[in-house]
Amino acid sequence: MRAYVTEFIGTFFLVLTVGLSVSNGTPLAPLAIGASLMIMVYMGGHISGGHYNPAVSLAVALRGKLSWANFVPYLIAQFAGAIAAGLATLAITQHTVAPAPGPTATTQGALLVEFFYTFALALVVLNSATTEKTQGNSYFGLAIGFTVVVGAFAGGGVSGGAFNPAVGFGLVLVNAMHNSFAAGTMSHAWLYLVGPFAGGAVAAAVYLFQNSPPALRETNKTR
Repeated sequence: MRAYVTEFIGTFFLVLTVGLSVSNGTPLAPLAIGASLMIMVYMGGHISGGHYNPAVSLAVALRGKLSWANFVPYLIAQFAGAIAAGLATLAITQHTVAPAPGPTATTQGALLVEFFYTFALALVVLNSATTEKTQGNSYFGLAIGFTVVVGAFAGGGVSGGAFNPAVGFGLVLVNAMHNSFAAGTMSHAWLYLVGPFAGGAVAAAVYLFQNSPPALRETNKTR
């Protein structure tokens, strides 16, 4: 239960930072969002792993560091935290925030940005926070947070820069609820589920290859 509460709290503050930063038009919103993720990772990493992202939880489960019995409760806590943060943003600012592709972005481009930067985020998490070779390091939170900063600055204008199904779907859902599910309010929700979950799954496969025994890698190279 402590892990689930931690995942709820961490996701809540990450998404609240997204909502308020975007709402206020903060010029350095990606930096604020990445810093929020970093501090929440340091806050709860030793309790829950500090995922705050269903795609990261999927990657960690596929890597074998999160049991499948805990996977669904983690997702419930994360999506609940995101929805609560969306509602808090509405209560504070009197309007909702929802990620969406940029006006000139193609659907394919937005999907690829969500895939690539979630892949990068999950791979950084796996290699900096779940492997014995980097165990006990003090930089994992910084590395994870700045991956989101880079992704948001580079690809935020294309995809909306969620890289997280809880962030993307949670905020889109609250916006749709606030607008009585008007036509089009949920049209981009799938992008923030398909792209990030695919990125997390591929990151797990790449991690397992990177950290496979040397003999296995050599065998694969000769095939």
